Amino acid sequence: MKKLLILFILIGYFASAQTDEHLSSFNMVSFTYKHDKKWMAYLELQDRAIEEFSKPDYYEVKGGIGYNIDKNNQPFIGIGRYGTYKESKFYQEEFRIWLQYIFSLKISKLKIDHRLRAEKRFFYFPQSGLADNTSRFRYRMALTLPLNKDKIEPNTFFLNAFEEVFAGPNAPNFKRNRLFGGFGYQLNDYIGANMGYMWQREFANSGNRSLHFLYFALNFTFDRLKYNEMHQIPVAD
Repeated sequence: MKKLLILFILIGYFASAQTDEHLSSFNMVSFTYKHDKKWMAYLELQDRAIEEFSKPDYYEVKGGIGYNIDKNNQPFIGIGRYGTYKESKFYQEEFRIWLQYIFSLKISKLKIDHRLRAEKRFFYFPQSGLADNTSRFRYRMALTLPLNKDKIEPNTFFLNAFEEVFAGPNAPNFKRNRLFGGFGYQLNDYIGANMGYMWQREFANSGNRSLHFLYFALNFTFDRLKYNEMHQIPVAD
């Protein structure tokens, strides 16, 4: 695991060696409550240090409710609050609501999740008093592969990866692309952790900028009736 951590840091270093790009941090804590086979609730807390690795300048508090039509299909509705800082001053506040749909399938041990999401975003800029709103659409394909067992369960090491694209109605219509690769460990029925490297390419409002994140997450699951068939691994969102 130490060798993999060093590898991710080196990837970020060499990616920025010829430009002014640098490694940023992306940290997340998630809580999933499974009420029964059908209903679940989700809460996520997140901070990112985009401009300086050790100085957070962005946060998210979000959550929602999902419904399992069956083990492969889940609609979800969510809300969230998002804050951005520039030069240590609060720059932008965002309130977001979204609808999403996840379709999952398994090929041998490999789990594949296809996620579609439609977002409505409301912005407020406290320094100028201006407000705005827009829409955004996202598609993500995520892969999860357990290494030492047939599925994600206690004492399981796993690999995970995803690619996600972002689009919107205003030019440029292609907003963002993300590519992630990482690994993790499911300690028991309640606690798991994963980390990895994420490359993010911005096409809107930032001059075609690339960001490089070292990602770390702790995931807590509370399953009221122990109906869990497979642990879901939240990834960078």
